Amino acid sequence: MTGPDGAAGDFGDRSVSEVPEAARRMFGAATPAAARYVAKLAGDGVTRGLIGPREVPRLWERHVLNSAVLAEVVPEGARVVDVGSGAGLPGVPLGLARPDLALTLVEPMARRVEFLQEVVADLGVPWRVIRGRAEERAVVRAVGPVDVVTARAVAPLPRLVGWCRGLLRPGAQLIALVGSRAAEEVPSLVPELEAVGMREIHTRAVGVGLGEAATTVVLMTRGGAARPPAQT
Repeated sequence: MTGPDGAAGDFGDRSVSEVPEAARRMFGAATPAAARYVAKLAGDGVTRGLIGPREVPRLWERHVLNSAVLAEVVPEGARVVDVGSGAGLPGVPLGLARPDLALTLVEPMARRVEFLQEVVADLGVPWRVIRGRAEERAVVRAVGPVDVVTARAVAPLPRLVGWCRGLLRPGAQLIALVGSRAAEEVPSLVPELEAVGMREIHTRAVGVGLGEAATTVVLMTRGGAARPPAQT
């Protein structure tokens, strides 16, 4: 597996490629931290069942850069909560690429929460990890006001919006990473999503030019009076 300097190495019969140039451009000074995170995914992430062994060779492009490209669409200084964070995707790569963000990782499963807490401690970042589900009142209170909710492969969009309603105050934005099939379904879902208060629903390609790391996100905003922008 990769070491802190980003060199390639092995973890059992699995291997992680060297840090790609695209990652160096994306993470800049945080590239060594991103490499440590990739190494932890390839090691503890696999042994704890958070990442499939077959995913290890493509962790950079398919998972880490694929998550970090959300940086293109998140407003500066935003308060971001990553729901169903799992192994930290997309929250951890996004936070490393955008240190201006105030990030909270929300995850209900204890073993995943423990992994996230270890990641936060190892990287020395000021992010919060909260155990629970986005729809729980205790979680909503603990998270507090947010500007952006992110999610990657958590649930179909209508269900995801239902779970996140407590976090999505007027003016808050939901950014969901979706596959190509889900993106094609977005136009047919617009009436249902608008019926529960979502507006400005559209898809956007991000990471264009990054090869396998490129993806599509669905963006939508909770209707109502928008809050003032977050202060940095």
